[in-house]
Amino acid sequence: MADPAQSMSHQSLVEDSWNRCERYGLNPLTIPSFGQPTEQDVINLLERQHSLVQTTQREVLPYYENILSNSSCLILLADSRGQLLESWGDRRFVEPGQQRGFKPGASWMERDTGTNAIGTALASGQAVHIQRDEHFLKANRYLSGAASPIFDAQRQLIAVLDVSSDSYLPPSHTLGMVKMMSQSVENRLILNLFRDDYFQLSFNTSQDNLDSQWAGLLIFDESGIIVSANRRADTLLGETLTRTRIDRLFDIPLLQLINQPEEQPLALKAMGRHRFQGIVRRPHTPRIQPRDFRTTFRSEKPIDLAAIDQGDPLVRKAIRQAQLMLEKDVPILVHGETGVGKEVLVKALHAASSRAKAPLIAVNCAAIPHELIESELFGYEKGAFTGAHQKGSLGLIRKSDGGVLFLDEIGDMPLSLQARLLRVLQDRSVQPLGGGEPFPVDFRLICATNRSLRQEVETGRFRRDLYYRVSALNVELPPLRLRRDKAMLFKRVWEQYREPHQWAGLSCEVQAVFERHPWPGNLRQLSNVIQVALALADDQPIRLEHLPNDFLAELEQPPSLHPTIAPHLPEERPCMQGDNSLESLYQTYNGNVSLLARQLGISRNTLYKRLREQGLYPA
Repeated sequence: MADPAQSMSHQSLVEDSWNRCERYGLNPLTIPSFGQPTEQDVINLLERQHSLVQTTQREVLPYYENILSNSSCLILLADSRGQLLESWGDRRFVEPGQQRGFKPGASWMERDTGTNAIGTALASGQAVHIQRDEHFLKANRYLSGAASPIFDAQRQLIAVLDVSSDSYLPPSHTLGMVKMMSQSVENRLILNLFRDDYFQLSFNTSQDNLDSQWAGLLIFDESGIIVSANRRADTLLGETLTRTRIDRLFDIPLLQLINQPEEQPLALKAMGRHRFQGIVRRPHTPRIQPRDFRTTFRSEKPIDLAAIDQGDPLVRKAIRQAQLMLEKDVPILVHGETGVGKEVLVKALHAASSRAKAPLIAVNCAAIPHELIESELFGYEKGAFTGAHQKGSLGLIRKSDGGVLFLDEIGDMPLSLQARLLRVLQDRSVQPLGGGEPFPVDFRLICATNRSLRQEVETGRFRRDLYYRVSALNVELPPLRLRRDKAMLFKRVWEQYREPHQWAGLSCEVQAVFERHPWPGNLRQLSNVIQVALALADDQPIRLEHLPNDFLAELEQPPSLHPTIAPHLPEERPCMQGDNSLESLYQTYNGNVSLLARQLGISRNTLYKRLREQGLYPA
């Protein structure tokens, strides 16, 4: 069987299937046999697969009931040998002579039924869409079907889920839909097997899609060993994850992870490169008691433009120009490396604009599966395709009417959809899938990318006319390593994430490391590093030993964890943005003389004397 991680072209899949059918001795006029199971064979089959059928029917299909509202559509579930377990929907479209093929026990293996979605998905180990004329047997050419394999927690192919109809099924959308359904089944099987005794981590590219079936799912024990993972997790992290330690994957201490409040999103950095958002869920019957550990990964507070502008002239120019152009309905394209704060800037621009009370609709063009992005963006009429919700869908562009539309990672938008987006921007109207009258839309447009769209245009991956339409104003957010307001940023991020009792700041050694660090992850990396350091430092100044090892390893000359300290400088002396005046430190510690004296390594009496000398404390 083919590795499910690999994929073949659709044409190759069909050609290989037809070749297999010929080797099986079939010809296009052969009548499908559907196997010859006995009544007892079917009873035994359904007993063995009772759990799989119940999981699919009770825990997954209710979320996809809109598919069954299409009377000419059937959802089929077959086991790993192609034997039908159950079907849901209306069978009226099934040819009279083939009714037996849609009853439990019927075989849809290629040797019995020729090229078909179920049998070919089993043979290839990947999701497939078989249109009418692609069936090897002419008797089946009234059908169109899309099928996707289902794998268990051990990555064994155990079943196939299929959507079939006698009407046209748009290949890309139907394939995306059946992939999502099969992923839903896989997720439920994993959760049902492990949820009582293990921790769960769902993670994805943003907080908006954490509850999606396309989220990565990791199951791990209290020692951090991953006991199961879904295929999406493998895809997001680029490796097979079972038996891996979770704290090897993410830059976060295990203790902090297992004590993360449930349903509270946290930022994750994987392998020093990828950034994700995640949610942790605890065992239903925990084998350990949660420890008292302060959580510092919190939802970020809303930020305004003044907080973004910390003194860097390039950032100040970008804010000033973008704010002016947004009000004048001039499209804005924000460039910058991953993690420089493009999305934060957009949120702040929206909050400061005349459209602050209208919606900000953010679309990550790289996060939505390509098979679904068209219907997600443009919406669809009811009955536009098999699986379409009976009420239709507005689409994200229409939801932005009156507000701001933010297309993040626009360089990842498929070429096939760029022409439709260009038409929307030109006509200021959007026509949903399935036809109907175009709907006028009024939105301000901001796009963002970490690529050079000019280069993408030259290589043919991005339309030239769309580029000039979305980039009337180009603004650049500089990387953190080049910003001239780094010291102020360090202080602002520290203030953003510290707990109320945490008044000690960054030690001078850490401040120096921060200044010369290359910061490949930019502001996102800075936030993660400071959050981890605050959790480890508690109410002490942040020192080198509180910084993540992989962060220190990114330096050309990593510092010693035991630096030589000048005799007159206490090791724990705070060092915020180079301002170590007594007045500044006194304000930083909110007038807490005892704590400040301890951090400065002097007695309270000595500190009182110095405060009085400078008029900071009453005589």
